[in-house]
Amino acid sequence: MRVAVIGAGIIGVTTAYELAADGHEVTVFERRSSVAEETSFANAGVVAPGYVTPWAAPGMPAKVMRHLLSRHAPVRLARPMAAGQWRWMWRWWRACASASFQANRTRMHRLARYSQQRLNALTHDLQLDYEQAGGYMVLLRKPQDLTLARGGLKLLAELGVSFHLIDGAKARALEPGLNADTPLHAAIHLPQDGVGNCRHFAQLLRNEAQRLGADFRFEREVLALQAGQRPTLRHRAVDGSGDAQDASFDGVVVCAALGAIALLKPLGCRLPLVPVHGYSVTAPLRLREGFPDIGPRSAVMDEQHKVAISRLGQRVRVAGSAELGGRLDRSNEAAIQTLYKVLDDWFPGCAQLAQAQHWKGARPMLPDGPPVLGASGSQGIWLNLGHGSSGWALSCGSARVLADLLAGRGAPIDLEGLGLDRLSHR
Repeated sequence: MRVAVIGAGIIGVTTAYELAADGHEVTVFERRSSVAEETSFANAGVVAPGYVTPWAAPGMPAKVMRHLLSRHAPVRLARPMAAGQWRWMWRWWRACASASFQANRTRMHRLARYSQQRLNALTHDLQLDYEQAGGYMVLLRKPQDLTLARGGLKLLAELGVSFHLIDGAKARALEPGLNADTPLHAAIHLPQDGVGNCRHFAQLLRNEAQRLGADFRFEREVLALQAGQRPTLRHRAVDGSGDAQDASFDGVVVCAALGAIALLKPLGCRLPLVPVHGYSVTAPLRLREGFPDIGPRSAVMDEQHKVAISRLGQRVRVAGSAELGGRLDRSNEAAIQTLYKVLDDWFPGCAQLAQAQHWKGARPMLPDGPPVLGASGSQGIWLNLGHGSSGWALSCGSARVLADLLAGRGAPIDLEGLGLDRLSHR
């Protein structure tokens, strides 16, 4: 089959690879000049299925309100609010009900666990090196943090996630660079999880997809879709040069994140997608011959501030914040300062901060948590969208599922609650 993929973030690249590996003739349309240039550019890099969870959870509305008064809030509101933001927040509030949360967490974990297996298989089979490291720890500063984490630990056990609740001394043995002056009551260690450079992985997998014949067309903007037995898309150069062109395929897979909203609306598919912005700071590690390495060995999460600190080769990345509303080109200095604070709390002096790079990304979030995989309701148009802050952790599994569905094969996992139908009746 001739298949078009719209979008070359981590979701689009993994989808293109899986389709090409199945023998399809794949063409990828991407408005940027390379892969993983937007939301996938500088994320935390953590792959931890047990911590892939809906943002819509019991008690979250009250937590959000409390966070708004905090100087180092993990959740922030900004202006202007995105189109449909208030309606999205109403749907999110409804999804915080316990029954909805339990169902959506199970769905996301099922996909995340499969995705981790697929990532590991690709890494092994293709011999990929993307600055990956094993092990992940959630740091609990105070006894109160452990008390609040008890419910999450119960869920991890119910889901069969391998983890160890350890004391501060054991955590410091696993991560020797942790600052001895910062209180550390306990930690949750997940030995089977880890971290890797999402953008680098996307670049490597793009090369593998091209080796299989996939054609990546960069700096091409898709203007419109027309469904049918031979769906058609209209595209043009992003700089406006040349005329718009039409191209027909046997199938079109939309992986365009927030850009999908305008493409799907004329087809009657109105997804409740909004951007939830996240921030990161990346800097070279301060490595000197004859001196101990004081940076992280893998990745840790500060549970109090919801900030991850990851080692990516010879660099450290600090990532966090969930900002509702605002603009992608306007950064919140307080959010960035929180990242610096958490890095200094745990690994002071580990990075060359004079060379730090700041990043802000718009994560495409659905109100209840899970992405949408499968048919769009319009002939020939398929969806792989709405992964939010879990795109890297869900990408490989989502891509394999989509490729199987498009080929008419049975899905490798239970897809209950991952289709468009779960949103259409709300």
